[in-house]
Amino acid sequence: MKILNGQKIASRITGELKKKLKNKKIKPKLAVILVGNNQSSKLYVELKEKKAREIGLDFTKYFFPASTTEKEILALIKQLNRDNLVSGILVQLPLPAFLDAEKIIGAIKPQKDVDGFGPHNRKSILESKKPFLSPVLPQALLEILQAAKVSLKNQRVAAVVNSEIFGQVLKKFFAAQGARCEFLVKKVCLDKGLENFLGQADIAISVTGCPRLINGYMLKKGAVLIDAGIFQEGRKIVGDVDLNSVGDKVAAVTPTPGGVGPVTVAVLLRNVFLAAKKSITKIK
Repeated sequence: MKILNGQKIASRITGELKKKLKNKKIKPKLAVILVGNNQSSKLYVELKEKKAREIGLDFTKYFFPASTTEKEILALIKQLNRDNLVSGILVQLPLPAFLDAEKIIGAIKPQKDVDGFGPHNRKSILESKKPFLSPVLPQALLEILQAAKVSLKNQRVAAVVNSEIFGQVLKKFFAAQGARCEFLVKKVCLDKGLENFLGQADIAISVTGCPRLINGYMLKKGAVLIDAGIFQEGRKIVGDVDLNSVGDKVAAVTPTPGGVGPVTVAVLLRNVFLAAKKSITKIK
């Protein structure tokens, strides 16, 4: 079983970015909005800030208490949309339940939607058009598979996901790479039977945040397993996959932590650079 090292892939991407930033002499800026006191979210924001500053990206964070109103957040996004020094805007999820995440993310200008999952970029993918900025998580998954020299053409991809919308985007995204991608939303997993769904997949992907949801017996011998889930158990970070049960059943697997996470951050920062570059080109 090969362990797919996300740190190594992320270092390559950020290393290339650092060189480009130095040579092109542009200063992209990422603005991150965090609402509430979710400790995992705070950790993710800190990691993004650390990596951004390491490669020469400007980084600004806006922390709001959980009681913040939708109106206040939308006002800030409007302000950041108008600020020419801000290349990208990211709202850290999850938001408190009473806030309309779709409305808030949808308020970000498509040109600054560096997560690539706002309504405009999402619609482009679903309509088989090229988005302004590619969605971060699917792109990170692709980076990992390409680094592992896994061919996607005519491969069956089975993904267990958090939402129907993300599943549809993932399906379209991988179809563009020549793969046949099907997905199952987390809440119906128990009804459908994960072993039946994953058992024939050449590539299995899980993005649920349900610790140890995936076991080795569910998987096809020789499959590639991508664990994009994350869950904090006390001080320990775990993923969707029970690694102890996988053994030699799969050809390759991403660990948690150190797998998909670092690559996702690297791809996000690359999107900030691309957004800044496109903005400068547009002004010229």
